[in-house]
Amino acid sequence: MRIFNPATAQTLAVLREDSLARVVEKTALLRLAFDRWSAKPLAERIKVITRFNQQLEKRVEKLAGVLTAETGKPLQQSRNEINGAVARINWMLENAEKYLSDEWVTNTDSLKEKISYEPLGVICNISAWNYPYLVGVNVFIPALLAGNTVLYKPSEYATLTGMEIEKLFYYAGLEQNAFKVAIGGKATGESLMDLRVDGYFFTGSYKTGKYIYEKVASRMLPCQLELGGKDPLYVTDDIEDIAAVASATADGAFYNNGQSCCAVERIYVHEKVYDEYVAEFVKAVKSWKLGLPTDEGVYFGAITRKEQLKVLENQVLEARAKGATLKLGGHIIVHDGNFFEPTVLTDVDHNMKIMQEESFGPVIGIMKVTSDKEAIQLMNDTEYGLTASVYSSNGERAQEILSQVNAGTGYWNCCDRVTAGLPWAGRKHSGFGATLSHQGLRAFTKTKAWQMKG
Repeated sequence: MRIFNPATAQTLAVLREDSLARVVEKTALLRLAFDRWSAKPLAERIKVITRFNQQLEKRVEKLAGVLTAETGKPLQQSRNEINGAVARINWMLENAEKYLSDEWVTNTDSLKEKISYEPLGVICNISAWNYPYLVGVNVFIPALLAGNTVLYKPSEYATLTGMEIEKLFYYAGLEQNAFKVAIGGKATGESLMDLRVDGYFFTGSYKTGKYIYEKVASRMLPCQLELGGKDPLYVTDDIEDIAAVASATADGAFYNNGQSCCAVERIYVHEKVYDEYVAEFVKAVKSWKLGLPTDEGVYFGAITRKEQLKVLENQVLEARAKGATLKLGGHIIVHDGNFFEPTVLTDVDHNMKIMQEESFGPVIGIMKVTSDKEAIQLMNDTEYGLTASVYSSNGERAQEILSQVNAGTGYWNCCDRVTAGLPWAGRKHSGFGATLSHQGLRAFTKTKAWQMKG
């Protein structure tokens, strides 16, 4: 398997993919390690993960360099991701004892009732390339804290990062064979479907998530899916600082080149502020630098997957053919690497793929609306349901709008953000189950009810 730098097309590494036999062998080692790791007191497991987090923090520059080299994201955004993962793990460490320890319901001399949270066993974590640290720690950190062992399958576009994560666990003194990396692409991923594991946790596209769910359903195993989105954002007519809102929402659409499941993917703007908003939005995007992700001050780096360039180009061409106006960008950049111009389209509608199908790139459609009612109808006109955002000077108005939008997360005057204390959960084609928050810590456990009479 050859690993390429998407910004230069140069080969970074040539790796041997894991065969089915090798994957089975790694799973067997994880099974043996489970008894030892799960038997350790929670306090001991917390100490190990604390050391892992310290290693992560200590090696930010090296890890960011590897991440940028294989995904094409700007170096500062790679640093931001790793630092964000450190903060997220800190929350899990601070709250693990509270939410993973036995929970007493009744505690009297005559009757004692409690809930214990036991590990599932061996977890298969099939992860994503766009935020390998942030997406990864949502799963393997709480899984390990709860006493599970983990087979971690990084995306083939973030394999080197996955291997670095495995090293950090070794440096942290994790129980031998409690965390193993499965190396490879589609064939290796397919080999995971019939393994003797106790749960599947996948982050990625709806198409792949649906396939995994159908493959493992007959085994009645826990299978949690964090899938894509077509996340809407509505700008009301009462916003006060249009330039600031335009800049913030443009960042929500284009950070990490728009390669985020919760990136803003479609924008609705009230007609009273539409023209000024669009002008300020385009102005903000034009001010951000595009270039090699290792260059200073670059905001737009390379597109990670080369095949995505044609997807983006086709969405733009189809929208223009149906009447959309191209305000900025719209083209593949001729270069050895994978670069696409940041693109803004107006005069769009829901007959266009740009407003219906996930883009996962630096393109956005901005649509004029006449009322909150129309905005709500359009925001709900999707097969996805991950996040939704409203920008308004009136909090009650924003909350009333968001209460009518079918999404797992609602944002008022913010967007494209994830916090450790709140559940991260999708609806409809955006998946099901939750990571983060106390729900995410307990997602990797099975409950046991204890009823004890003296």
